[in-house]
Amino acid sequence: MPAPYTESRIGYLYEAVRCGTVRAAADFLDIAPSAVSRQIALLEEELATPLVERNKRGVKPTEAGVLLLEYFSQQRAHQADLVSKIQELRGLRRGNVTVVMGEGFASTMVGGPIRQFRESHPEISLTVDQCSTNEVVRRVAEDEADIGLAFNPSPDPKVVSRAESRQPMQAVVAPDFPLAGKFGSVTLQDLLPYPLALTHPEHGTRRLVEAAMLLDRVRLTPALTTNSVTLLKLFITNNLGFTFLTRIAVAPELEAGQLTAIPVENRLLQSPEAQLITRVGRQLSPAANRLLQRLAAQIHQYDAAV
Repeated sequence: MPAPYTESRIGYLYEAVRCGTVRAAADFLDIAPSAVSRQIALLEEELATPLVERNKRGVKPTEAGVLLLEYFSQQRAHQADLVSKIQELRGLRRGNVTVVMGEGFASTMVGGPIRQFRESHPEISLTVDQCSTNEVVRRVAEDEADIGLAFNPSPDPKVVSRAESRQPMQAVVAPDFPLAGKFGSVTLQDLLPYPLALTHPEHGTRRLVEAAMLLDRVRLTPALTTNSVTLLKLFITNNLGFTFLTRIAVAPELEAGQLTAIPVENRLLQSPEAQLITRVGRQLSPAANRLLQRLAAQIHQYDAAV
């Protein structure tokens, strides 16, 4: 039975939506814009439905276009998984695993499970990107990454948690911070007099802190807002104030005595989780599964219940 459409044409639709305009997609594919438009038009003709909406800003997919692009992304992911598994059976043991994670996990994960994985499987190429919690979930859901490690991600029907670890947020300060070592724990009210550094709202840590402030009816206004955990740490080590982070995000600095973490008396700050996520229905390659297991073991070492 012949296919109802020419599958290769979906690639042109994908690039037009990804690049934002037909011209940008044509530049990326190194072909004429009319060729891209023609392939999309033929695909719409085959399926007898519009797949894109054109406006001054470019193109965006219709509801049917979204469904087709989801299928296209899933097919590409399945193809990559199949090739990886066949290589594994043939003993080639080559391939690539892509991981996306929040910056707060980087120092602990790279120095632990990622280093161990590279030593055990030097022939496997790793791609590790840092991004916000929202972006971690999006990239996993859209098959741009095999594995995601996110802090307190919002529920998404397209992703599934493969491992969780409770990671309370604490007030992280320099050793000579006025409250360091004087109390077993602090409240948000106690921290009001001191400058605060926080990440942007798209990060899971920021959303949680905002909710915690609402719960305690305390308003802490950030003196510094950044998208970098490294800058948060510099803010603290220079004794400019404090921030809220999990112990896993500052484990090396805590062990070296460069920073101090103070528990905070707030129900929401004590309950968040680190989650390892994959797309629902995604069959990970053997290499990706092995890395997933190593990452899970690492986050459980910092589980508050342990």
